[in-house]
Amino acid sequence: MAELRNLEDLFKHELMELYGVEENLIQAIPEMASRANDQLLKMALENHLEQTKAQKDRLDQVFQMLNIQKMEVPASAIEGMVMQGREMMAEDASPEAQDAGIIAAAQKIEHYEISGYGTATHYAERLGHMEAAALLRQTLDEEKMADTKLNELAKNSVNLKAM
Repeated sequence: MAELRNLEDLFKHELMELYGVEENLIQAIPEMASRANDQLLKMALENHLEQTKAQKDRLDQVFQMLNIQKMEVPASAIEGMVMQGREMMAEDASPEAQDAGIIAAAQKIEHYEISGYGTATHYAERLGHMEAAALLRQTLDEEKMADTKLNELAKNSVNLKAM
């Protein structure tokens, strides 16, 4: 990555990192869904996988509309969260506890994405990239909704079963 000199450079860097996040999640979510025991959790993860693919496509649109060349930026934070989730799923846990752990891991990832997309949306707005900001805001809203759904599923069902 080139030197980070200004908000435009930071914006591009954030976009590239988010792209790496989405690529990582497209690989990780199917594994989480396959390990989920609760059918509502499994469906939520499968639905979010499709949403994640659409979010990656939206980032492609932003790169194209702003004529930004994609460069690989390590998404080490998300890689660590995915690794932590895999380690938890490898534990000898009851199916109910495993589902609660999957939700916890997924919510950590959602919170990271909410932060990243919130930042990228703000940068886009400040830089006058309003069409890009609208696409990023759409993804931000989806991430918030996914977090809310996971939270409700945990509080109203999965965590109760794991007690």
